[in-house]
Amino acid sequence: IEPGQGPKLIFVTLPNVFNNMAGGRLVGTLFFLFMSFAAVSTVIAVFQNIVSFATDLTGCTIKKAVMCNAAAIILLSLPCVLGFNLWSGFMPFGEGSNVLDLEDFIISNNLLPLGSLIYLAFCTTRYGWGFENFMKEANEGKGIRFPRWVRGYVTFVLPVIVLFIFIQGYIAKF
Repeated sequence: IEPGQGPKLIFVTLPNVFNNMAGGRLVGTLFFLFMSFAAVSTVIAVFQNIVSFATDLTGCTIKKAVMCNAAAIILLSLPCVLGFNLWSGFMPFGEGSNVLDLEDFIISNNLLPLGSLIYLAFCTTRYGWGFENFMKEANEGKGIRFPRWVRGYVTFVLPVIVLFIFIQGYIAKF
């Protein structure tokens, strides 16, 4: 059995392991049942946040926000769903890749690092929120304070590290 990571581990490797172990059908069924509970509870929490944001931003009713966001999520999820059946022949990164690999590349190798760079620029430069406003917000309430001496690190070193991670992701992929 080839150990993998991500979706291939969950949906290919683990079912093979469960099929070949004593009591594997029961253990596998329970595993996927509990994993479904975890997924549904996460979706509910994230969806509540999206609905709350939509109602606050647009002033629409909760029902309208739920319907619009549910439709958007269903539409945006279709490539992932279709990638394992109708579009299973589509291999964006060559033999053995699928639509989920493309989505993972778009999110993990592009949106997350670039979003981090934008966030850092927003929090540390005068063109965004500014470091003083960031410090006030970060140090609101009780607990550990965000030290002022890390300004140089957050402003100059951290963006270089994130940019390195971004470039390294492309080098590793291609």
